[in-house]
Amino acid sequence: MMEQLPFRDRAEAGRLLGAELASRNLPKDSIVLALPRGGVPVGFEVARALGAPLDAIVVRKLGVPWQPELAMGAIASGGTRFLDEKLIRQMGISQAAVEEVAALETQEVGRREQLYRGGRPALDLRDRAVILVDDGLATGSTMLAAVKCARSLGPVSLIVAVPVGSKQACAHIRRWADEGVCLAMPDPFIAVGEWYEDFVQTSDAQVRDLLAQAAC
Repeated sequence: MMEQLPFRDRAEAGRLLGAELASRNLPKDSIVLALPRGGVPVGFEVARALGAPLDAIVVRKLGVPWQPELAMGAIASGGTRFLDEKLIRQMGISQAAVEEVAALETQEVGRREQLYRGGRPALDLRDRAVILVDDGLATGSTMLAAVKCARSLGPVSLIVAVPVGSKQACAHIRRWADEGVCLAMPDPFIAVGEWYEDFVQTSDAQVRDLLAQAAC
């Protein structure tokens, strides 16, 4: 499937993704878990299309200490982590340096969970169908950490759903999830943001507002 690109914004991408998922006869008790920040506006529209509850699953990139924009892995709620061991070896990053970055990002995961939920408990995933949503997949490392985290909480199935992603990342994620839904896989793929007309950063306040609306 290939949508007409670019998407206008995350809300439009979420409505299109929601329509695709709604056509698949998913279990009625499915839960949508969105990756903040950018995945939440997409997940909000998906949850609305499915009549499903929405929650956030907080994942943080573990950046190379001297090149923070380059991911050497990711960490998710509950301390679940994914490490790119090959990259860590190639760049000569010590275990101590990895742990230092992981400790800082673990603190940030906890802070954001409290901030975003406003005191609401996390949704119980046990024996539920879970749909993990983000605004796109570039390398897939952040989503992989989310998949591992969600899988540890006992869902009956895991679907990863994104509006756009690289062919490599979408194929990689499909090996870890029970199903992968990617509306568009343009090639070449440089960055998620180039496939949106409006890719302004989603704020913490917007994430809180959308999660609160979904909880009503």
